[in-house]
Amino acid sequence: MHDLNPQQKEALAYTDGPLLVFAGAGSGKTRVIAHKFSYLVKSKRLSTDSIFTVTFTNKAADEMRERINVLLDKDCNGSYIGTFHSQCNRILRKEIKALGYDNNFSIYDEDDQCNLVRHILKEFKMYEALYKGIVSRISFLKSSLTGAEEFLSSGDGFGFDEKLARVYIRYQDELVRSNALDFDDLIMLTVKLFENNPRLLEKYQDKFSYILVDEFQDTNFAQYHLLKLLASAYKKICVVGDDDQSIYKFRGANLHNILSFENDFPGAKLVKLEQNYRSTQYILNVSEAVISHNTERKHKRLWTDRGWGEKVHYCWLNTYEDEAKYIAKVIKEFYLKGAYNYRDFAIFYRVNLQSRVIEDSLRDEGLPCRILGSISFYQRKEIKDIIAYMRLSLNNGDNVSFRRIINSPSRGIGAATLSKIEHEAKKKSLSLFNAMKAILRSDSFSSAVKDKLTEFAKLIEGFSSSKYKSAADMLKSIFEKSGYAENLEEERAKNIAELISSAEGKEIKDFVDRASLFTNIDEIKKGDYISLMTLHSAKGLEFPVVFIIGLEEGVLPYCKAMERECEIAEERRLFY
Repeated sequence: MHDLNPQQKEALAYTDGPLLVFAGAGSGKTRVIAHKFSYLVKSKRLSTDSIFTVTFTNKAADEMRERINVLLDKDCNGSYIGTFHSQCNRILRKEIKALGYDNNFSIYDEDDQCNLVRHILKEFKMYEALYKGIVSRISFLKSSLTGAEEFLSSGDGFGFDEKLARVYIRYQDELVRSNALDFDDLIMLTVKLFENNPRLLEKYQDKFSYILVDEFQDTNFAQYHLLKLLASAYKKICVVGDDDQSIYKFRGANLHNILSFENDFPGAKLVKLEQNYRSTQYILNVSEAVISHNTERKHKRLWTDRGWGEKVHYCWLNTYEDEAKYIAKVIKEFYLKGAYNYRDFAIFYRVNLQSRVIEDSLRDEGLPCRILGSISFYQRKEIKDIIAYMRLSLNNGDNVSFRRIINSPSRGIGAATLSKIEHEAKKKSLSLFNAMKAILRSDSFSSAVKDKLTEFAKLIEGFSSSKYKSAADMLKSIFEKSGYAENLEEERAKNIAELISSAEGKEIKDFVDRASLFTNIDEIKKGDYISLMTLHSAKGLEFPVVFIIGLEEGVLPYCKAMERECEIAEERRLFY
């Protein structure tokens, strides 16, 4: 505890009841959470697997685990340290049979959800381009714990919401038929599991002696409801967050969770961490001048002993092109003086379309750059395809994976064949894989098509029945036997080789879950290049030199936020 300040020590040592820690930006909250975990183990004699510790990204969970391992001088890899989704996945793998699912369920990421919704829209003869908005609405409803039938009954039976409700119902039916869960189901079904099974809830309340939550301001309704269920028996919960850093309203994050915590947990202790270890006083003062205009917040004033530093530079330019050229010129001058490497620079913007003109100017000057948040490794076609083979082999009911790989690589199985399989599956309430096998016993197809389908069925069943030592062994087998290795361009083959390498020594189900739960936020590649990213992507990262562009009404603050004060407040937090 010797390297903690008085407020950090206070937050660490209090364990008698609910605790709310308001941790200002750069105030060392990760250090406090890691030390508190260590304190609970060493001083309060709690076992490492009895502390339910929640972070918001897999990257943050890995870093937290590493810090705790160092503090305890032992491996805590079996502990409950992870994201809400990974923690709920772990619980559901053990308990989901109580809800009528098999525990070999697939997890659908956003890309899988989009593919499924597009398929449903096509079936309903609705405009397919709506799919992204519908996926977003369904996610928002689930994060509010609103089921499909409940949403349908709450409407007037007319208009777009009625159509959305019918897509939602069909979407949920497809998930159940595929024995699959999307990200929001992981939370929603864990809540349902505990609410429907008081004994199971009691089991996990007794199991988790203490609950630690990072980035509490980013929780949505469902996540907070889950925490309240787990903490309701013993009230041993510590939440750490900052209302001024709540920037994910568009994903369902609810600012009122952190502001109402003291009402929800009467007698909760409040600690403020206001010493900043990251910035200089000039930066803190300008930030304070911005955020002080928000009225719905807990007052805090950040300070630092790192000195005043340089003033925040403000530059007014006539056009986006002038802005981009100016930034490229400044970065080049700094770099040529030897003061900084390219990786020390970052450029933040409100929306992705602002990146093009910046990227063009940097490249014109011969400056290396990379856009953060572009396609993730796990979203690349070849990676998604190979993992879909794994998922279908583990769960033959996974219809999204079936559709993805039935003709990938090309094996001469066309849309007409797939349409017949879809029809059979719907008629007999079968998965696509089982419907295909049923059709093979009939005379619905020519012998040539039958041969191709039989070969595919045997391929998947072979992967399902084989005993592999690790996920890497299974991936190698899929790559070689599926025909995917043939005629694959070098770059894609390298990506699959990297995937196989990352799977060495990993359990198959753990590896597939990890790949499914991976997000772009978790993937930050190292290298000497200038980083370009949206303000949302920048959260939690640090750079010596930062440019924030497009500070004009309609861009930042964003045009869609101009009409409501709560939206302007969110834009202010984003800039802060």
